Amino acid sequence: MVSVVHSVAAQSDLEHSLQTLSEGLSTEETEKIRAAAEFARTVYGDRLLGSDEGVWHHALGMALVLVGLKLDADTRVAALLFALPTYDEHGLTKIEERFGAAAARLVGGISRLHGLRPITHGFVAHSTESGDQNPNEMKAQIEVLRKMLLAMVEDIRVVLLRLASRTQTMRHYAESKDDLRVQVARETLEIYSPLANRLGVWELKWELEDLSFRFLHPDIYKKIAKQLDEKRAEREQFIADAVARLRQELENAGIADAEIYGRPKHIYSIWNKMRKKGVDFSEVYDVRALRVIVDSIKDCYTTLGIVHNMWSPIPKEFDDYISNPKGNNYRSLHTAVQCPDGRSLEVQIRTWEMHKHAELGVAAHWRYKEGSKSSQGNYDEKIAWLRQLLTWKDEVVDSSDWVKHYKEAALDETIYVMTPQGRVVDLPRGATPVDFAYRVHTDLGHRCRGAKVDGALVTLNTQLETGQRVEIVVAKQGGPSRDWLNPALGYLFTHRARAKARQWFSSRAIEEMLADGRAILTRELQRMGETGVRADDLADRLGYAKTDDLFIALARADIGQRQLQTAIRGGEDASDERPAVEEVAVRKPKASSVSDKGILIVGVDKLLTQLAGCCKPAPPDPIVGFVTRGKGISIHRADCPNFGHLEAMQPERVVETEWGSETDGVFAVDIIVDAHDRQGLLRDVSEVFTREKINVIAVNTQSTQGGAHMRFTAEIGNVGQLKRTLTLLQDVKGVIGARRA
Repeated sequence: MVSVVHSVAAQSDLEHSLQTLSEGLSTEETEKIRAAAEFARTVYGDRLLGSDEGVWHHALGMALVLVGLKLDADTRVAALLFALPTYDEHGLTKIEERFGAAAARLVGGISRLHGLRPITHGFVAHSTESGDQNPNEMKAQIEVLRKMLLAMVEDIRVVLLRLASRTQTMRHYAESKDDLRVQVARETLEIYSPLANRLGVWELKWELEDLSFRFLHPDIYKKIAKQLDEKRAEREQFIADAVARLRQELENAGIADAEIYGRPKHIYSIWNKMRKKGVDFSEVYDVRALRVIVDSIKDCYTTLGIVHNMWSPIPKEFDDYISNPKGNNYRSLHTAVQCPDGRSLEVQIRTWEMHKHAELGVAAHWRYKEGSKSSQGNYDEKIAWLRQLLTWKDEVVDSSDWVKHYKEAALDETIYVMTPQGRVVDLPRGATPVDFAYRVHTDLGHRCRGAKVDGALVTLNTQLETGQRVEIVVAKQGGPSRDWLNPALGYLFTHRARAKARQWFSSRAIEEMLADGRAILTRELQRMGETGVRADDLADRLGYAKTDDLFIALARADIGQRQLQTAIRGGEDASDERPAVEEVAVRKPKASSVSDKGILIVGVDKLLTQLAGCCKPAPPDPIVGFVTRGKGISIHRADCPNFGHLEAMQPERVVETEWGSETDGVFAVDIIVDAHDRQGLLRDVSEVFTREKINVIAVNTQSTQGGAHMRFTAEIGNVGQLKRTLTLLQDVKGVIGARRA
């Protein structure tokens, strides 16, 4: 008999809950809610969550919370079916088929956020248990976690569903003691109540804060609650008398439409103010508080005068945020007064427009509450838009509009990825695993050799996405690859990572550069069979005072291969091999004059230039200059690979250049001819150079398997002559192709 009565009571409670869930909905939407509830109860049965709360009980509690926020039918359906994908692998498909794509998308978003729970649990637990945790670092990391929650969703309703779920969990813990509730309360206070604050969901914020405070500091909570309860009736009567008296004074002053009410003060807020100001409970002025809403700014100041005339103002407790709005555009008058019986009273005065702006509009009231004054850029704009969206919820009919408007108005250019330990790292959208490695630690970036994203190996130029877990594969020693500095390869996206990589190359030890230069020279001497040539002699021929300077120049690629070969081969001054210095004008912000045998740069008189031997530029090739150490400016073709490496390592030494008006000299260029080998081929090719009156200063030929590869270094007057010569060479019998190197 008892079980029958209990069943009837439960059915009655369910019917009442379903009626509440249908508030403000159409008949069709009401039927959808009932169908979703029946479907959810069938699937969930007696299953329990990790908190030992029944899944069905939790789902129903979530949905009822959302009714209080006046959210649409799809959101309420998603709350009822939030756990379906956990128990049915085809759950999202079934939701879409029976309740629509919008509800399925919301449930999918909840499931995605659910994946963050181990990270938030783990981080908050670690940050509080670890004694060496840097408070600033912990605060920054918690802030990144909050942002990540928002960045991972495309619909603000998913975040509201998550807040409703956490509110229901905290209510459950309030009724049943559990060892886990302390950790959950800490996480709630650090992450979820600030999110509720930022989104303007004030009722949830206050409830989450008070319940968290109750679990974390039960003795302090009980003490403050007792102090409030002891004088609750007296305080309520005091507020009622103050409201009546102030209303009469305002009516006498012609302000008859003012709304006046007692502003509730929550236990966590009282304790926070006691802690921040170092005062006792009796000294918290806004335990008793009024809010006055009037029609105009003039009425605000009139009301302020009346309040100060009725009661004595407390010094240093007045703030005029109308004349001097806060940085988040929050506007209101705040004052605290002392009544004749010695009790204090806080009064806030604002217009209806200010009230709407502060409570529901685009004012970022969260920054005022949390005491942050730093600019957050686009993130502020996103939060402001999300809060504004709450005021549109009654106007939005098609749920797809939510997603559309969100994508258009709240694009976030930041991604949030995780380390294997669960730390969240924020990066610009477009960042790669190498950017991630440098963001975590400079040395990790230098030694990065591979990456795993969510356990799968990826290339180092893969663009990361929010929510991914990234693991870096490192070498025991070594440095970055020069390929990372090539923008076309896409390894580095952030300026910070590029700067770190460049810094590594720039700060290489002199000993290492000497070893590299010595190795380059040794290899070239061995390749040419000239191992008897002394480094001292080469340094002298190339114009260096010491062999160390020669080695460093070789390591930095300041000496081209042709220039080095000439110095090794002949014993003559290597400068004979280089073309004569030509007139080159360097573009600078201020006009610069050109001398006969050099150029004039602002601040430097007649700095000489030389044409690089690696790419052998000739008019009218696009050219760029690179300031060398002790040898003026080396002029390269704009597409020169060697210059690309130099620019990546030391971009500050690059100057823009162009050919001057007098370029009548000759220029050395390399010409490559590929042909089918035959008798007399070299003679016929040489005749072309003779007819064109082109001086050939070096020849290198190779014949393999019937093919001939010939490389000529020739002196030409301009690129036009070169093009004509290449055309004639291609007409030679057996020639496959002729091109400039």
